Amino acid sequence: MDLSKIKTEAEEIEQFLATPDAYSHPDFAAKAKRANLLKEILELDEKIKKDTENLEEAKTLISDPELGEIAKEDVKNYEASLESDKARLEELLIPRDPTDDKPAIIEIRAGAGGDEASLFAGELFRMYERYAEGHGLKTELISKNENDTGGMKEVIFKITGDNAYGQLKFEGGVHRVQRVPVTESQGRIHTSTATVAVLPEASEEDLEIKQEDLRIDIYRSGGHGGQGVNTTDSAVRITHLPTGIVVAMQDERSQQQNRVKAMNILRSRLLEKKKEEELKNASEARKSLIGTGDRSEKIRTYNFPQDRITDHRIHYNRSNINAAMDGDIDDIITELTKHERSLAE
Repeated sequence: MDLSKIKTEAEEIEQFLATPDAYSHPDFAAKAKRANLLKEILELDEKIKKDTENLEEAKTLISDPELGEIAKEDVKNYEASLESDKARLEELLIPRDPTDDKPAIIEIRAGAGGDEASLFAGELFRMYERYAEGHGLKTELISKNENDTGGMKEVIFKITGDNAYGQLKFEGGVHRVQRVPVTESQGRIHTSTATVAVLPEASEEDLEIKQEDLRIDIYRSGGHGGQGVNTTDSAVRITHLPTGIVVAMQDERSQQQNRVKAMNILRSRLLEKKKEEELKNASEARKSLIGTGDRSEKIRTYNFPQDRITDHRIHYNRSNINAAMDGDIDDIITELTKHERSLAE
């Protein structure tokens, strides 16, 4: 395997990181992370070459009356190690989506099913919150709209940390729950839905938004049950005129804070729209995995009576819904990631 280009890139980054003002450069963190990745690739490649030589040497000793048994064991160990290392190297060499390392902005909205749908939306929020907690990721609540039952009509939050968007990007779409609601006296199973959108947080460098393309309206905040209502005009509604995308924010008491949050979400939605347009040229298999932006796409069903979760895109089933709702969804995310990698090969 010719890794000369990677070796050259690694040397160039190493030279950059060695400069006195490298730490203050805006690309320092990204370059340092890239350097660690390239280092792992090159070290793994060297290990594979060395173990391949050792394997061939061990094979020549199998017929030796004194060293034969030891050589057989060495061959077995080297073959297992090489298989694992080669798989890891192939994984590292698959081009990554540059947005994977970005923070993920997640929007959850209750769909069909009334109060039961809003309760389910709240449970999905807690599921992602606990998943993030278990993976060293940080959750920041941006806005929420609760109802009288304790459910959430809508919640928007941000998850930051290593590979945040990369871990959660497949969660976008319609999540369906089948169960007997606590309010159901006849014991009938109801089907409710919640819509999840996962956006990579966009920076100002990712795309330019022209001021003349925006209409900004300021109005007085309202709140659930009259709590936390601001008596000043601090709520902000921003409309992106070319696309018609509207973002409203009123959770903060400061108009400026609401404006910053609204612009952040607008920028991320515009970046998602750009990615969706790029996806039009992708294969049908990848479209089905990432989604086409159609919020009616059913991606997963949580069937409580049968204790079964089904991800319809990859036909994956598992049990123990309670553990999943407590954040244990590693297996689902792993299977989706594996499927994405198989499409890239």
